[in-house]
Amino acid sequence: MLLRKFGNRVLNKLDESLLTRLPPFSMLDRAQIRAILDQAASRRYDEGATVFGEGMPAERFHLLLDGTIRVIRTTPTGEQIIALHIGPGQLFGIAPALARDTYPATAVAAAESLALSWPVRLWPEFVQRYDGFATESYRTLGARLGEMQSRITELATQQVEQRVAACLLRMVNQSGRKVDQGIEIAFPVTRQNISEMTGTTLHTVSRLLSAWEREGIVESTRRRIVVTAPHRLVLLSGPAG
Repeated sequence: MLLRKFGNRVLNKLDESLLTRLPPFSMLDRAQIRAILDQAASRRYDEGATVFGEGMPAERFHLLLDGTIRVIRTTPTGEQIIALHIGPGQLFGIAPALARDTYPATAVAAAESLALSWPVRLWPEFVQRYDGFATESYRTLGARLGEMQSRITELATQQVEQRVAACLLRMVNQSGRKVDQGIEIAFPVTRQNISEMTGTTLHTVSRLLSAWEREGIVESTRRRIVVTAPHRLVLLSGPAG
């Protein structure tokens, strides 16, 4: 990963070859990528750092190079909920794509992260000038809206056990890495985080995870979760028998 490769220093001159396979750049040639990178600023975020806040003026849009970004929304009653997680290679804070001049959510580094950013004034130029950038950017946005719709459907139709199982699977599919015990979610995640993602209580999440640990489905500590039996978690996330 880039953070491990470069350590803690912020990148000053990123090699465009590192980005050729990332979705926003995959249809561009290296000269086009270089032109985009030359206008970018890079920044490292410690775990827990806020990249931008909900309602703030959208001054920049971002591309995550390494780490994980947690997207948090505030409900009309003032409650904060975790809407989704964004992994490396994805754009975020793309308010211009939504025709907004403020950020619709808060972005927090769920793990140490490295991101590029550009002034929002460049968004129309990038979309118009680089067909691949536009295509992949709006595809990413569509996928993200689709994930949000799936989450809403889960909250409305699924039992708590199904929702928690589906939440773990989503994080495993997005960021899972193989370890000796199974598949580990690659960023720190707490039981409180899971309760905020599934619309349930901390007590319920703790009870379910403790039961699944006894059954050999997961292993968890305060901030680390390993799925030891993914196939069983898939069954738990499906319709109740």
